Amino acid sequence: MRISVKAPAKINLTLDVLAKRPDGYHEVEMVMTTVDLADRVDLTLRDDGSISLDCSASFVPDDSRNHAYKAAVLLKERYQVPHGVRIYIDKQIPVAAGLAGGSSDAAAALRGLNQLWNLGLGLDELAQIGAEIGSDVPFCVYGGTALATGRGEQIDHLPPPPPCWIILAKPPIGVSTADVYGNLRVKEIQHHPATEKMLTAIHEQNFSLMCSSLGNVLEEVTLQMHPQVRQIKELMESSGADGVLMSGSGPTVFALVQKEAKVHRIYNALRGFVKDVFVARMLGVAERGKACHNTYGSDTLAP
Repeated sequence: MRISVKAPAKINLTLDVLAKRPDGYHEVEMVMTTVDLADRVDLTLRDDGSISLDCSASFVPDDSRNHAYKAAVLLKERYQVPHGVRIYIDKQIPVAAGLAGGSSDAAAALRGLNQLWNLGLGLDELAQIGAEIGSDVPFCVYGGTALATGRGEQIDHLPPPPPCWIILAKPPIGVSTADVYGNLRVKEIQHHPATEKMLTAIHEQNFSLMCSSLGNVLEEVTLQMHPQVRQIKELMESSGADGVLMSGSGPTVFALVQKEAKVHRIYNALRGFVKDVFVARMLGVAERGKACHNTYGSDTLAP
C-alpha cells in the first residue's frame, strides 16, 4: 500500500519576536499561510518494520536529521507500530529557504503515517507530536492560514487571505535559522509588525491593507548578513509588486501581486538575476478536508 501526501510551502505574512524564553526558544507571533508550491511525500508500507528515506534532491539527509524520518521514528516508537515505511520525498520546495519545506514534509509524514499505520489520531494529536520535531510542524499539520504564538506551536486558525499571485525568489545561498536568531537583538527591535492590522486585513479580505501590514523582524538581520536578499527585494519593489517581504529567516523573498500582467514582468526581471523563481497562488485553506480512498496495490492521494 502506498499513500502520497502533499506538503505545501508556507510564507510568513508577519513574523514578530517578542522575547527570549527561558527554554532557549523565542516567543513569537506570526501570521502564516500555505501556498501551492509543494513537495510530495510518498509512503510505502513495509512489513519488515524498518524505516528508510529517499529524496529526489541528493543533498537532503536521509536519516534522523530529516524531519520526515524523525516523524516516522517518533510515531513508530510511541505507538509500538510493528510495520515500517519507505519514505520518498519529491522535493519542489527549496531547501533552507524560510518556506518550512522540512517541517511540511514532517507534517505530511505524520498525516500519511496516521492513515498508513491505522493509528486513528486526530489533527490536534498529530500537531502536538509535531511540536516535538520542530516549531513550524504543528502549523504544517493543519495547513491553511493561522496565527502562531508561543514558540510557533500554538495555532489559532484564520480565514484565507485575500486571493492573489505570489512570486517567490531564492538566491543561491542557504540561511541558518539559528544564526539569524543568534544575531537578533530582541530588546533593540524598534519596529514590530502590525499583526492586528494583518488580522483585520484577512478578516475583511482587504488586499491593500494586507500588503501594507507585511512585516518580519528577522528581515533586517538576514539582509545585513546576505546583501543578495536585499537586491531581490528591491528588484521586486521596483518591478511593481504590491507587497514584498522575506519569509521566515530567509533567504526567500516573496512578492504579492493582484494583477496577472504584473506577474510576468516581475518573474522575467527576477529570472535575469536568480535561478530559483516560482509563481504560486495562496492556498489559504487547509487541504485536510479532501476525500481520500485507500487502495491496496495502488496509489492513494492523502490531504
